[in-house]
This record gives sequence, structure tokens and C-alpha cells, in this order.
Amino acid sequence: MAAAKHHVMIKGVKEGLVFLLDDNCAFEEIIEELHHKLEKTHQKILTGPIIHVHVKLGTRTASAEQKDQIRSIIGQKGNLLIQSIESQAVDPVAILSNTGDVHLVKGIVRSGQTMVKEGNILFLGDVNPGGELISTGSIYVMGSLRGMAHAGVNGNDKSIIAASHLRPTQLRISTIISRPPDEWGMNEAFMEFAYVKDGKMEIDKIHHLHRLVMEQ
Repeated sequence: MAAAKHHVMIKGVKEGLVFLLDDNCAFEEIIEELHHKLEKTHQKILTGPIIHVHVKLGTRTASAEQKDQIRSIIGQKGNLLIQSIESQAVDPVAILSNTGDVHLVKGIVRSGQTMVKEGNILFLGDVNPGGELISTGSIYVMGSLRGMAHAGVNGNDKSIIAASHLRPTQLRISTIISRPPDEWGMNEAFMEFAYVKDGKMEIDKIHHLHRLVMEQ
């Protein structure tokens, strides 16, 4: 039987303790394991002098509410003093380096305009409501995508649509059309991407894109 994967790693450093939180699991699993380790398995670090704590979230982008949850759990132990809760910045260029040839395009797609391109495109600009961005490959928008984007227009359902601010009127990948954005269950303005899984379009945060790229 395989050993259970640890989602919370606690390391001692010169300045105190570093809590390393897994960025590839559900946030609820992080909270559950934090509770367990501080209540059951790591009581020995909770006695004695004040210990400074730095929390590392990996590439996970945590909301203010989620950070407050972490502070609440760790902070209830009187000798643990949180100094920082930090995420590692996501580098879109590094992610895109694994996606094959990407063509750089600059500009603005305004209402009533349609831009059609071949292959994977990195679009530096905004797609306004009423504008359309169409490509035979994947589409990466370093700006606001508030119009319509259609990736894999020739039938490639492995294509991806990503944007710094993903709030489109509609997304299409190959022949598959997305649900309305208000049904995605994501209200934060994090960088997100759309992809096809089992014949349905899914939306996820950009820091999970590297896992999909590795699978393809």
C-alpha cells in the first residue's frame, strides 16, 4: 500500500519554520492536514519560545479569506508567529515554452471585429465584448478576454484558451461551447484557462496549466 502523500511539509530553518503547502490539491485538504499536524503529530513544536513562521503556497493563488484561514489555524498556537504567506509568481512565458510554436500578436479586438490566426497565438492586448478571436491552435491572451474566443477551429480539441482576465461572452474549443461564465464557480480575477476533458469544457486556474501540458 502506497504511503499517503503529505500536503503540508514543515521545515526548520535558521529564522524559524517554513510551512510548504502543496499547490496541486484542494485547499480543503490543506486545511484538514494543517489541523491534524498542529493538533496530533507536531505538538512538540508548539511549546517553548516564540517561533517565526513563513508559509509558502507554491504556485497556488490564495484569496484573502483562505489566507485568514491559514493564519487562524497556525496563529491559535501561542508560540507560532506568522511572518509571511507567499505564493510563487506564475510565469506565463515559462508555461508557454512547453506548448510548441507560439506566434506573438499585438493589438485590440474591438466590438464587431474578428481576428483569425493560424496555430498557437499569444495575444498581447484585450478582446472587447462583441469582438472575436479565432485560431486553429491554442489562444493565450495577456489581457482581458471579454469577447468570444474560438480555439482549435479546425477540430483540435486539445487546444487551450487562457487569459489574464477570463470573462468572455463565449468560449469554443473545436466544436465544444462553454457554459456561461457565471456557471464556472470562479469569482476571483485569477488568470484562468479553458480546456476540454471527456467531451466537456472545463475552467481552471492558470497554475494548473503545466499539468495539462505535461499530459499532452
